[in-house]
Amino acid sequence: MTHNAIRQAGYYIINGRSNVFHYVSKCVTCRKLRGRMQDQKMADLPSERVAPSPPFTYSGMDIFGHFIIKDGRKELKHWGLPCLASRAIHLETLNALTTDSFINAFRRFISRRSKVREHRSDQGTNFIGERNELLSALKELSRKSINEFLSLQDCDWIMFDLNVPHASHIGSIWEPQIRTTRSVLSSLLREHGTQLDDE
Repeated sequence: MTHNAIRQAGYYIINGRSNVFHYVSKCVTCRKLRGRMQDQKMADLPSERVAPSPPFTYSGMDIFGHFIIKDGRKELKHWGLPCLASRAIHLETLNALTTDSFINAFRRFISRRSKVREHRSDQGTNFIGERNELLSALKELSRKSINEFLSLQDCDWIMFDLNVPHASHIGSIWEPQIRTTRSVLSSLLREHGTQLDDE
C-alpha cells in the first residue's frame, strides 16, 4: 500500500518494493500498528484444580463484610469459602473477627461439607491465630493414635496453606467469587437486611 501510494504520487523508486519494505520494517510506529497480537501463555493449573474430588475437598477462603442484620443492629461478618475445583461457595457468619469465632465457623463448615484436605487463605490475623492454636494443640497429642483414628474414620489431615503476605493475586481463584457474592448480598441486604436474624 505504501509503494502504491508513492507510485500514485508520481514517483518511481528503483527497486521500490524492497526499499519500502526495508524502511517500513524499521519504523517503530508501523511495527506497533501492524504487529500481531501476542497470546499470553498460561501456566498449568494446580493439580488440586484438575483432579477429580468432591466439592470443598480443596478450598480457599476470605472474610468479607460487614453486613448489618436484625439482631440488635449487630454487625455480622460473612465468611465466604469457595471451592477450588467446583467453584462452589459456602457462606458462614462470624460474630467477631477473633480466632475463636473463626474456629467455630470452620467447625460448622466441616460438619456440613465433610472432608477438607487442603485449605488456603491469606495471612489474616484470625487465620494465623487459628493455625498457631492448632499447631500448639497438635504438639501435645500423639500423632500415631490420631493417624489411626483418622484412618478408621476415613479422614485426612487438613493442610493449611497461607498465601504470601501482600499477594492478593494468589487468591485469584476465590477472590472474584467473593466479589460477586458481596455485590449480590450488598444489594439484597440493603433492602431486606432488617428482616434477617442470626439464623
